[in-house]
Amino acid sequence: MLPSRVCFSSAQASAALRSRVARASYLSKIRDPKTLVGEFKNGDYIGWSGFTGVGYPKETPLALAEHVEKNDLQGQLRFSLFVGASTGPEVEERWANNNMIERRFPHQVGKAISKGINDGRIDFADKHLSMFAQDLTYGYYSLGKKGGDPRKPLDWAIVEATEILEDGSIVPGASVGASPEIVASADKIIIEVNTSLPSFKGLHDINESLAPPNRLPYLVTHCADRIGKISIPVDPERVVAIVETDKPDNTGKNAPETPESKRIAQHLVHFFEDEVAAGRMPKNLRPLQSGIGNVANSIIGGLAESKFERMQVWTEVLQDTFLPLLDSGKLDFATATSIRFSPEMFKHFYANWDQYFDKLLLRPQQTANSPEVIRRLGVIAMNTPLEIDMYAHANSTNALGSRMLNGIGGSADFLRNAYLSIMHTPSARPSKTDPTGISTIVPFATHVDQTEHDLDVIVTDQGLADVRGLSPRQRAPVIIKQCAHPDYRDQLLEYHERALHECLKKGAGHEPHMLRNAFKMHLNLEEKGTMKLDKWD
Repeated sequence: MLPSRVCFSSAQASAALRSRVARASYLSKIRDPKTLVGEFKNGDYIGWSGFTGVGYPKETPLALAEHVEKNDLQGQLRFSLFVGASTGPEVEERWANNNMIERRFPHQVGKAISKGINDGRIDFADKHLSMFAQDLTYGYYSLGKKGGDPRKPLDWAIVEATEILEDGSIVPGASVGASPEIVASADKIIIEVNTSLPSFKGLHDINESLAPPNRLPYLVTHCADRIGKISIPVDPERVVAIVETDKPDNTGKNAPETPESKRIAQHLVHFFEDEVAAGRMPKNLRPLQSGIGNVANSIIGGLAESKFERMQVWTEVLQDTFLPLLDSGKLDFATATSIRFSPEMFKHFYANWDQYFDKLLLRPQQTANSPEVIRRLGVIAMNTPLEIDMYAHANSTNALGSRMLNGIGGSADFLRNAYLSIMHTPSARPSKTDPTGISTIVPFATHVDQTEHDLDVIVTDQGLADVRGLSPRQRAPVIIKQCAHPDYRDQLLEYHERALHECLKKGAGHEPHMLRNAFKMHLNLEEKGTMKLDKWD
């Protein structure tokens, strides 16, 4: 336990904080985060709440960063950091700039932290988000950790709550992520109660995931099914501090729609209409999963303007365009592990709380991303890659095969198990010297996150390639002709035709490649700033 010198009396707690903390014993544990920093030791394993920049702790991490800066401890106070996904940039980017992160799992967003990873200062292990939380409780991330209770692989859990119930359990805010597993895995727990937010009590469905062989099935057959509790269980004896915060989540504005993202949405809506007409999907489609970014927002916005009604959503993250979809009356229910709205849309959400409360549910990422549930519900999965090759292998994480961007997130959790697995991306992106210098359709992906076995449909602003039931040799010309940018279409077709001719002669024609040229477009980009070639040989 922490020394009593850092305690406050309950009388010093604000009225707002006292109204959110129903467990009386917790009021004696109220702390100023600045007095906590001396309890953290170099090399500690720390878990934070949060998912996609929502629901993360703010006061304690910032107090630690200030302590490092004031005492010139950059690189001398470093931690292994475990979060369900990404956190707020004002917190994690500051830690990265102060060289406070030794290891990071399993997904991150931010220039400073990605630079630290690619410079070799931060050890980063990418992981499917459905598996991260369970692997944490299995002890996989603390195999080399010395000392402590092996059943508690984390030294600290720092989690944000919007309310604490009488039994000491935590009501999270707009995200759940891996918080249940982080709390269960920690020796000491700090709870930051955010009094600037409304209490989210009743908006969560928290179920316990036991280790095998005691693991139980997720009894979910409909997006609105509840299988758990409204709060995260906590051992009160391990709670060492209650901290008040009134800082909002730093989500920022969503990337704006573009003409390309709108065309991608149109292609997909037309495809869904054809699937319904063919009898392969019901009129309200199947539960939708959508990734993050302007393309994902455009697709949800396009569905709001479509003729589809009574839709369901089973996804990781709800973005801005989901609220207009709810407002339109075309979306019956949505479940996720995080609500990541822009500040303006959060204001709208809170102002109309009663209108949305019974149409949303937030779950742990183990449940939201569960392959079992995704397959049972028949989810339509839609995600954005970095590049896709002509046989439908997708790279979501490593630019030019080596430079880590953010991580795989939950895309493969959904794409491998979905009723319909869709990858959507602009057909080309600008390089520093060429407005269409990067083709997102390439001969061979420089890194493979989603394999050819997992994808059904490829969509770009140019068109849609339905590759269901096609062999690799059949897929390639369809993907190139339907999805490649006109600047690259002939170049890619020439590669395919030459590779096919050479490999069939060698008796190796299943997925034809010219190995000497497979990455020539990428090499040309590094050398000349464009993927446009003068010739293949």
